[in-house]
Amino acid sequence: MRAYYFDNLPGDQRLQHNSGKSADLDDLRELGVLHWTIPLDIPGGWEAKIDEVAAQQGYKNRDTMNVTKEGLGELYESKLKSFFEEHMHEDEEIRYILSGSGFFDIREHPSDEWIRIHVLPGDLLVLPAGIYHRFTLDELNQIKALRLFKEEPKWIPYVRGPETEANPYRVNYINSLKGVLVA
Repeated sequence: MRAYYFDNLPGDQRLQHNSGKSADLDDLRELGVLHWTIPLDIPGGWEAKIDEVAAQQGYKNRDTMNVTKEGLGELYESKLKSFFEEHMHEDEEIRYILSGSGFFDIREHPSDEWIRIHVLPGDLLVLPAGIYHRFTLDELNQIKALRLFKEEPKWIPYVRGPETEANPYRVNYINSLKGVLVA
């Protein structure tokens, strides 16, 4: 995993777009983003380590997502476009990268700058409920990821806008950054 500020220059979203300003794990933790490196070839297998993290974090369900041009066919470009639209979820977004690679961009608060996180095989990334983010593949144009969920799998994106700003999960997320205790 490597993180840095997005350069906001026009061009293919799958390119690096590295502004030259880096971000580190502490920067991500301040935004509620968690990261583990769990190599695919660790003794005992990555599955055992994922099971351990899942038990600690309360992740009960999982599935696998495979984003490739071959796999998605005619839906490939429209899916990438929808993944790259700025949105939030009412649940954590948890991904363990099995193969391929891509970028998760998260909005830093309060600056509203994008931080780009390049995920590779062995990265486990957790985005908190309520954080604005987007996803795209990189130039490899493929990723296979294990998705983990606290409850039943669901993926409902709430596109950024006035209604989403008032969403209780967004409000709780912003309050958590301010150190406000929420019920």
